[in-house]
Amino acid sequence: MKVTAIRPDDLGAAEIERWRAIQATDPALANPFLAPEFTLGVGRVRPAVRVGVVEDGSDIIAFLPFERGPLGVGHPVGFGLTDLQGVIAPPTLGLNARTLLKGCGLSVWDFDHVLAHQPTFRPYHTVRRVEPIIDLSPGFDVYLEEARRAAPKTHKTIRYKERKLGREVGELRYEFSSADPADLRRLMDWKSDQYTRTGRTDRFARPWIVTLVEHFHRTGFGVLSVLYAGDEPVSAHLGLRNGGVMAGWFPAYDPRFGKYSPGMIGHLRLAAGCAADGITEIFMGRGGKEFKEGLKSREIPIAEGRVARPSLGAGLHWARTTPLNKARDAVLKNPKLYARADRVLKTYARLRGARS
Repeated sequence: MKVTAIRPDDLGAAEIERWRAIQATDPALANPFLAPEFTLGVGRVRPAVRVGVVEDGSDIIAFLPFERGPLGVGHPVGFGLTDLQGVIAPPTLGLNARTLLKGCGLSVWDFDHVLAHQPTFRPYHTVRRVEPIIDLSPGFDVYLEEARRAAPKTHKTIRYKERKLGREVGELRYEFSSADPADLRRLMDWKSDQYTRTGRTDRFARPWIVTLVEHFHRTGFGVLSVLYAGDEPVSAHLGLRNGGVMAGWFPAYDPRFGKYSPGMIGHLRLAAGCAADGITEIFMGRGGKEFKEGLKSREIPIAEGRVARPSLGAGLHWARTTPLNKARDAVLKNPKLYARADRVLKTYARLRGARS
């Protein structure tokens, strides 16, 4: 096995074609976060992005997109922004993970949303979770009927608030794909406001993320959908599309209309729009939101963990990250702790706002 680490823009047409051919061997690899467009896009704004090209003789058998940090600590491309990660390889292909890291010049590869069924990283899982998926392959009407049966209360609430929004604000209209940069700017403003209100780090305060989002929107890899009530835009969603698969990415809404749950209404309209445009799956991202339980069709297993080779960088990385990861996992596993942590963050955000 030979591994060569190259810049994304050094991938030629033959390598991209091979990447897509490998994707076709495993349905989970169709996720947009694992498409070459995502790695190429992030590589435009993050100079440390590389792709490990794995060869067996004259054949390319796998790709590992990664970002190399100090001391050889590696992360998946777009770490913190991705809801699915992994090696681009046929589902039965198991590589020696440490040999793969050595060929990529890495001492550590740290992951938090890796495809759990991939054999290469299975020995290194520390936590397993699931990612919910909306399955639209039977058609939207069939999906909706099954979702209603599984979570009747959720869908009754959505329909009630949908009618109430239409009566009190204006007739609802949904634009599945907007190319208007002003719509994207509005979504980012809404999302920044949400991050501030809830005590989270504002991702759109980082220029490289803004540039990346604008690039994906401009090229069509990012699909921006907007829900209107009359002339008022009330919610929006930017997802990534790879053929018939969409990955949810940045949902946001105008807090003036929060009492109508416009985000939930928007997600249901998004599913209808996707089905009409030939999309058969929507990856919703790792749990933490109750409304996803009322919309999902099925789940796939994902995992968190790290692969390390003996080195100073690996030791320092373990000391810095392991206690924090264990604490975060305890919170995510316990609904009461999760709700309490959410309340603490919101209180902190209010106090921070009052001081400023």
